[in-house]
Amino acid sequence: MENHERGSDELLSSDIINGPFTMNSSTPTGVYANGNDHKKFKGDRPPCSPSRVLHLRKIPSDVTEAEVISLGLPFGKVTNLLMLKGKSQAFLEMASEEAAVTMVNYYTPVTPHLRSQPVFIQYSNHRELKTDNLPNQARVQAALQAVSAVQSGSLALPGAPTNEGTVLPGQSPVLRIIIENLFYPVTLEVLHQIFSKFGTVLKIITFTKNNQFQALLQYADPLNAHYAKMALDGQNIYNACCTLRIDFSKLTSLNVKYNNDKSRDFTRLDLPTGDGQPSLEPPMAAAFGAPGIISSPYAGAAGFAPAIGFPQGLSVQTVPGALGPLAVTSSAVTGRMAIPGASGIPGNSVLLVTNLNPDLVTPHGLFILFGVYGDVHRVKIMFNKKENALVQMADANQAQLAMNHLSGQRLYGKVLRATLSKHQAVQLPREGQEDQGLTKDFSNSPLHRFKKPGSKNFQNIFPPSATLHLSNIPPSVTVDDLKNLFTEAGCSVKAFKFFQKDRKMALIQLGSVEEAIQALIELHNHDLGENHHLRVSFSKSTI
Repeated sequence: MENHERGSDELLSSDIINGPFTMNSSTPTGVYANGNDHKKFKGDRPPCSPSRVLHLRKIPSDVTEAEVISLGLPFGKVTNLLMLKGKSQAFLEMASEEAAVTMVNYYTPVTPHLRSQPVFIQYSNHRELKTDNLPNQARVQAALQAVSAVQSGSLALPGAPTNEGTVLPGQSPVLRIIIENLFYPVTLEVLHQIFSKFGTVLKIITFTKNNQFQALLQYADPLNAHYAKMALDGQNIYNACCTLRIDFSKLTSLNVKYNNDKSRDFTRLDLPTGDGQPSLEPPMAAAFGAPGIISSPYAGAAGFAPAIGFPQGLSVQTVPGALGPLAVTSSAVTGRMAIPGASGIPGNSVLLVTNLNPDLVTPHGLFILFGVYGDVHRVKIMFNKKENALVQMADANQAQLAMNHLSGQRLYGKVLRATLSKHQAVQLPREGQEDQGLTKDFSNSPLHRFKKPGSKNFQNIFPPSATLHLSNIPPSVTVDDLKNLFTEAGCSVKAFKFFQKDRKMALIQLGSVEEAIQALIELHNHDLGENHHLRVSFSKSTI
């Protein structure tokens, strides 16, 4: 993320946000200030701490409110917007700090674009936007209402075709994808990386029909399919070629028999590769460096493989779910991402986790938290730098999933960061070596959620949320018992309900996502008596 050109830019614009509104002598005409920040800073200022208000710079002058709002939509609800078109700036307020952190983390290695222009995003000094008394806010409120109506599935977005604006009852989570003008090969891995930006992809089948390369792709949720279609239909994967044509499939579920280069079931690690289906070799790798087709590679965040960005190819605009130029890692372009169940394919399964709270974090706590997104084999908290840890997952797909969902979340008061490590495995300490119990081997743990092939847990992987799904509750345990359990763990319980059809399961809504993460670490596998151990996971529902 670029921090240059900061300094006075936000100072000139920011005081519109929090009144009282007075003119200041150093303020340009038409810009209000409260007099606190009129001094101009030279050069860079240190980056702000996380805030749910984000400061956007280099906004194109002709951009609409809906387009700016669309940048935030994939990460959560957008609650307010202030446009400063004369300064090419805007302030976007998210409903929660967690949503803002996730958004900033996503757009750090992948610069978002509006109308083909790069836009820079950083945290604002402000904690909220107060724009009630400002002119031109009626249009913003109308745009926000329209967008929230789309998110709840009751209205079409202005400018979007009406038949695409709503998620229809019974709409399929399966998309049919046709790739026109196939100038470069598009692999299953490339599709997986692009479409994973919009939700958990469960299955993909690729095939050739009528001399066209096609794919069927199944999401965990029809809403993910809806946003992906709105954002990607008609976009080019590479400059001026490989155009995506996307429709909803009549199928509601895909049946994948083999995990190979043509088809993949990401929920089944046990499927065979099938006869006559050799692993994909990357002979086309050289072609992907052809000038003018793909922009030059840029270095990803520390620990990542270099990524290839497509600023002209997939710069998604104006629609909910827009995620800027979609970066596909070089390993995916050459078809060498880890295939579940296949051995010997490059792909790192070790994560470097940084900015932990050294006083509270434990190997077991990291095992439980990262175990929501895959089976954790080993955890090492660094002996000399206890705010850093290595977490070894069962495979590269699970490592990627855990990184995507957990990086940027708050744990014990600090914003956790996760990247791929350069280490291929976590080493256990040698006999007699001092370790203070900081390295643990969990490879034979009975608490692994995904070791059973085809487990339903694969279809219930959701981002951290304030609402937790509880299961394996014995009949004798009451609402009050469970509420007290979470209260004693330091949580504020906002709502609770048992499932009507199955009283072994319940939803509990806590005060924040951070509370829910800490409760999951502390109470997953808690002994409730009668040989029942509580199972805790994040829910996509609210109460």
